Amino acid sequence: MSHRMLNQLRRWFFSGILITAPLALTLYVTWSLITFIDDQVGGLLPAWLDPQNYAGFPLPGFGLVIAAIGFILIGALTAGILGRFLLSIFDSITNRLPVVRSLYGASKQVLETIMASQSDAFREVVLVEYPRRGIWAIGFVTGTTKGEVQSLSKEDLINVFVPTTPNPTSGFLLFFKRDEVFVLDMGVEEAVKMVVSGGIVTPADPNPERKPVSLDKISKGR
Repeated sequence: MSHRMLNQLRRWFFSGILITAPLALTLYVTWSLITFIDDQVGGLLPAWLDPQNYAGFPLPGFGLVIAAIGFILIGALTAGILGRFLLSIFDSITNRLPVVRSLYGASKQVLETIMASQSDAFREVVLVEYPRRGIWAIGFVTGTTKGEVQSLSKEDLINVFVPTTPNPTSGFLLFFKRDEVFVLDMGVEEAVKMVVSGGIVTPADPNPERKPVSLDKISKGR
């Protein structure tokens, strides 16, 4: 077998891995999540309410459907006056428990920020000068700065989350003036892929006709 044929087979082999591995991983994680939810929800249902006992065979995704219905019912109940009253009592109880208070309060605040319809969390990708002048990092605008931090500044500040590589769930919360960040045209998903891959996966420039500028000159001129 010729050397050229071996190189071709090697390229095909790695191309097959690049195509198959993400699909296999996605299917595995999805199936594992569905199975986990089915097991957890199925254990909470009495036998006479579990349709799998009548069907005689497992129903994949049944627990996921029940969980979705449960979330909808909880949301509907807490939207009313009585639901809000009961929720306020629950919040009052958790606020009196030291460890539970910290965990519950932090997780609730994060979820409310992400799920809020008026929140601009992770809606804008920016380029910021960090950790020192002349070095640039990808960041995500998570909102406008409020509270004590904003009160200390005469200029309007924005919150920028700068993620770490390859784990974007950890990072640094930084506060910048709006004119200190450079808004990028790439989407959040493309930016996350770039961060996770350490720059190996780089999205194409959506505006290739733009006129390049010197970031070094801009940095010194600020």
